[in-house]
Amino acid sequence: MDKYRVKPEQKIRLKDWDADETDSFDGGKDEGRERLQELNRELETLQELLYAEHKHKVLIVLQGMDTSGKDGVIRHVFDGVNPQGVRVANFKVPTPEELDHDYLWRVHRQTPAKGEIVIFNRSHYEDVLVVRVHGLVPEDVWKRRYAHINDFERLLADEGTLILKFFLHIDMDEQKKRLQARLDDPTKHWKFNVGDLKERARWAEYMQAYEDVLNKTSTDYAPWYIVPSNKKWYRNLVIASVLVDALKGLNMRYPAPQEDLSKVVIE
Repeated sequence: MDKYRVKPEQKIRLKDWDADETDSFDGGKDEGRERLQELNRELETLQELLYAEHKHKVLIVLQGMDTSGKDGVIRHVFDGVNPQGVRVANFKVPTPEELDHDYLWRVHRQTPAKGEIVIFNRSHYEDVLVVRVHGLVPEDVWKRRYAHINDFERLLADEGTLILKFFLHIDMDEQKKRLQARLDDPTKHWKFNVGDLKERARWAEYMQAYEDVLNKTSTDYAPWYIVPSNKKWYRNLVIASVLVDALKGLNMRYPAPQEDLSKVVIE
């Protein structure tokens, strides 16, 4: 899955990345789902180990256009994982209190503690995406934020946080299908927001904004992965594979008991 990792200083043009690709797994959809179940079980074990060792912290950032599947990733990749050690943080429109502070204030409060996995469903990157596209702050302000974000993530990494960032890459045709599916199904109307159509009209602007994010903020300590996401099963498989491999790379161990248990007898 390393082919999807954006190398530092790599110049990304999203039109060169196929959102429909499934090249790294040739077993097809059914076998892909079976493999995801295997990865779910591995992740369940690794998450318990992370929680028990109480040493590392894990931050997962999910970004993508509307309908790209952020909620679906959370449901399917983390299926069966103990919720005691996993938390989802959603970043909506800032509250008045949040606007009174610097833009990273509300984000830092949600970062993971030792032994915890935190999933950012959208993130601090909204402050160089939506804010940029809609002109909510001057250009010289949002341009400075790439350096702020890199420094912020370096701080987290230096303090023991494993950071993995995933851009869920879909194309306009796939988004149209997913929006139409929501419109056609009355049980999905609650997920349909007419405002999403206005954001869709700015697709080219968002792609440019995402390209700058990927080009300027993928680092060795906080890499971005561009995940082909037109095929939902493949999207989930890629993310689960990257996450399991990264957790294995932490070489975690269960902690030793505080007392000698060799002579303990339970009657």
